[in-house]
Amino acid sequence: MTSDEFVPAGFVPPTSLVTERFRLEPLGPQHNSADHAAWMSSIEHIRSTPGYPDGDWPPRDGMTPEANLDDLRRHAADFARRTGFTFTVLDPADDVIGCVYLYPPDSEEWDVTVQSWVRADKADLDAALADAVARWLASEWPWKRVDRCGRF
Repeated sequence: MTSDEFVPAGFVPPTSLVTERFRLEPLGPQHNSADHAAWMSSIEHIRSTPGYPDGDWPPRDGMTPEANLDDLRRHAADFARRTGFTFTVLDPADDVIGCVYLYPPDSEEWDVTVQSWVRADKADLDAALADAVARWLASEWPWKRVDRCGRF
């Protein structure tokens, strides 16, 4: 892997993680309505989640569904280009309850930065999601030095 690659050329990124309480699939435009509703209902909760220290996201005043759709298209394009991987988190009823972001780090100390959030009404899943993703990264992804944004 060169310094310009986020994942090795031959690596096939996993597209799902399934547990009894939730599952992950690539985030895309098809999730717009449910994704928008999920984070809009939980702005303060997300801002208090490890990994969101700068207070810039989510925007306090929210965003329009159209702007959210543009954001989801950007995440899907990143996934297709292998420059970042964003997953929606779905409960067993297929309702959007959060997101997981795998993106290049800001520091050479790490191989990947991992952020995740869940809706405020699903706060009990926050640590379980972060821990399941950490195990998934260790077993299925190519990175060794994972910045979990303050989660241990």
